[in-house]
Amino acid sequence: MRQETKLPILAAMVYLRSLIFNILFYGTTVVIAILVLPALLLPAPVMRAVARLWGWITVQALRVAGGTHRLSGDLQAGSQVIYAAKHQSAWETVVLALLLHTPVFVLKRELLRLPLLGWYFSKAGCIAVDRSAGMRALRKLRDDAVAAASGGRSILIFPQGTRVAPGVEHRYEIGVFALYEETGLPVVPVALNSGHVWGRNSWLKRPGRIDVEFLAPIEPGLSRRDFMERLETAIETRMAELDAPYLTNTATG
Repeated sequence: MRQETKLPILAAMVYLRSLIFNILFYGTTVVIAILVLPALLLPAPVMRAVARLWGWITVQALRVAGGTHRLSGDLQAGSQVIYAAKHQSAWETVVLALLLHTPVFVLKRELLRLPLLGWYFSKAGCIAVDRSAGMRALRKLRDDAVAAASGGRSILIFPQGTRVAPGVEHRYEIGVFALYEETGLPVVPVALNSGHVWGRNSWLKRPGRIDVEFLAPIEPGLSRRDFMERLETAIETRMAELDAPYLTNTATG
């Protein structure tokens, strides 16, 4: 079969698989959101179990679109840490709850306004940040992080504060340092390239493997400047390597 003939067929397959995935993902999300309403009256661990179920279903649904994932590095399983993860996609928002056994998520306050889902995020014990509140938000973040850490759970934060498309630069916010300084927990940088499979604002889901790499922990005690530099360097150096094959193919395609 000639290359010119293959390309439209491949594009049609990507579209069809994406359609099936979106039906499965959004359909099951709505069903779960309705069926687990009674869980709002139950202890928070029940809601966290639901979050892991949602992550598992998402992993299975993404296989239909040809999306898989691979973990590498030391997850620090059994240790209480702060995960500082790259954020390229909705994938990590859903699936990392499963892979990391539901750490305390730090998320933007706007997500609490989502119908039903916002209630569930609150019930699960997520830390919501009002990004328009300046230093007041930072103080509340510190207080909420200490309360969460006292419960023995790990914390997950996206240090850039928003989804960032592959290959795009975006500054690292100081919220992650506030957690690091206030809790005294080590920080595990996490590099991942989910944006090449599940695009930031893309309906299409492209076949490929999402690599999630847990890098060497940053132990407590560093100054703000040294910590932020070490965190950003660790993540972005590895991201350059994870993104390169996809960005190269895009440029030559």
